[in-house]
Amino acid sequence: MRAEYDGRMSSQGDREFDALLDTGTAAGRVAPDEPDERVDLDAATGGATSDAAAAPVAPRPLLRIDAWWGRLLSTPARRRAWAWGGPLVVTLLAAALRLWDLGRPGTLVFDETYYVKDAWSLWNLGYEGSWPSDYDAAFAAGGADGYLAAPSFVAHPPLGKWLIGLGMWAFGPDDPAGWRISTAVAGIVAVALVAVIGTYLSRSTLVGTLAGFFMAIDGHAIVMSRVALLDNFVMLFGLLAFGAVLLDRRQSARALDAWLARRRAAGRDTAWGPSLWGRPWLVSAGLLCGLATGVKWNGLYFLAVFAVYTVVVDVLARRRAGVEFWLSGTLFRQAPVSFLLTVPIAVVAYVASWTGWFVTGGGYYRAWVSEGGERWSGVLAWVPDTVQNWWHYEAGVYAFNVGLHTPHSYAANPFGWLLMLRPTSMYYQGLDQGQGACEVARCGMAITSIANPFIWYAAVAACAYLVYRLVRRREWQVGAVLVGIAAGYLPWLAFSGRTVFQFYTIAFEPYLLLGLAGVLGIVLGRRTDHPDRRLSGIVVTGIVVVVSIAVTVFFYPLWTAQLEDWEFIRLHYWIPSWK
Repeated sequence: MRAEYDGRMSSQGDREFDALLDTGTAAGRVAPDEPDERVDLDAATGGATSDAAAAPVAPRPLLRIDAWWGRLLSTPARRRAWAWGGPLVVTLLAAALRLWDLGRPGTLVFDETYYVKDAWSLWNLGYEGSWPSDYDAAFAAGGADGYLAAPSFVAHPPLGKWLIGLGMWAFGPDDPAGWRISTAVAGIVAVALVAVIGTYLSRSTLVGTLAGFFMAIDGHAIVMSRVALLDNFVMLFGLLAFGAVLLDRRQSARALDAWLARRRAAGRDTAWGPSLWGRPWLVSAGLLCGLATGVKWNGLYFLAVFAVYTVVVDVLARRRAGVEFWLSGTLFRQAPVSFLLTVPIAVVAYVASWTGWFVTGGGYYRAWVSEGGERWSGVLAWVPDTVQNWWHYEAGVYAFNVGLHTPHSYAANPFGWLLMLRPTSMYYQGLDQGQGACEVARCGMAITSIANPFIWYAAVAACAYLVYRLVRRREWQVGAVLVGIAAGYLPWLAFSGRTVFQFYTIAFEPYLLLGLAGVLGIVLGRRTDHPDRRLSGIVVTGIVVVVSIAVTVFFYPLWTAQLEDWEFIRLHYWIPSWK
């Protein structure tokens, strides 16, 4: 049973977030594991009335496609196959689009010049070593062992580079596909996660599969999986943490109910509510946010926002359960416990990402104190030199990042990210007729982070609608999706003067696509809707899917550095700032 959230969760009515062709046999839906929390996300389409007001009416005739789908998924085995098969198919599609010709181009593109070379020196030295000047061509030609023992100052923590280095170790540092395989795998896993999380939120395999499908075919997600940058790892760890937070929401609600039942049965006081320590999913979320921060510091935003979200969830859960001091009890009893369950493990995970720097002696600032740096004094004099060296390094990284105002032709102000005003050109090589395989006057090979424009703008519009819907209906699933967007996007608005790029949006793109799929679920309606209403929902959703596929086919050459006529390339620059 799904419940509508009107300030509290209830189980009134029999409203369903149906899959596209659900005939009432649970086809296309995963059986609910928390029957008191299934929210009616379809009520805005004019669905069922309350039980008290409903008058007996003859059932509406089903559309043929609804009836066919019901017959197709008429057995538990077939429904299980669909529940697994939908997400699996979109994951395989994602793998095909990301792994095909992954080694193209065979040169370092954009910031691969930093991360790939840093990853390989880190893998071999335990810290990021320096490289000879203008070494990219030599590296791509097989000179991967040309790193120097002298350390290099780097602006981001090591974990993402360790992951890139793992792929290079597995495939060989001379193979461009090896440079990128780790980010590709991260992108593929993210598609599967989006599909699973979408199914969990909507209780509809179709809606979850749609979310994964949009992630699988979107150009921005494809590009970020085909270049060896760090942001895909931030996105993946953040998405894993989001899933853990959702599971903690369910588990903690059950633990709260059990605690209250025991206390009330024993006649004991429940006014302040419990301090719940047994929250393994919350610990997991803290760990995963720490790992995200170990890739890039914006992973810290996910930790902060998700931590606040869990406190809000706890407040509402206690209010709903009838805890007398639901606000103060949460703030003074549960919030400190939640802090201890998340923040220390996040710190441990982050520091652990620096293990290579700690256990070797050649890293940047590794001997800062012994080489003349000012040792701490007073109450901090006891801190080991190694920790002081590391802290000094971190302070330098912080100063670099907050003070980064270097002009860049593809810098994109965060206030324009949702409008996709300045995508990042990561690679371009122009060829004249007769060069290579160019058979026309002018050719080019490009990699641009332009997202599938149809999917991107539809997702932004859908999530704008979800803001309105959250205010009007207060559905927890909608709130969760918007929290993911907020964690990945809103903190960047405070750094609008810095040199930042459109491709940073990969960190919150999964939540945009979850929002798009959820709104399409609303558009689809229910099998019990008027046939005209139901058919129009199916047609609109089908059009969205078909147009999305067509746009992906059109843009795919510019996401994968395929050789194309320059005139064809120009057709993709729909606004001047996309060039």
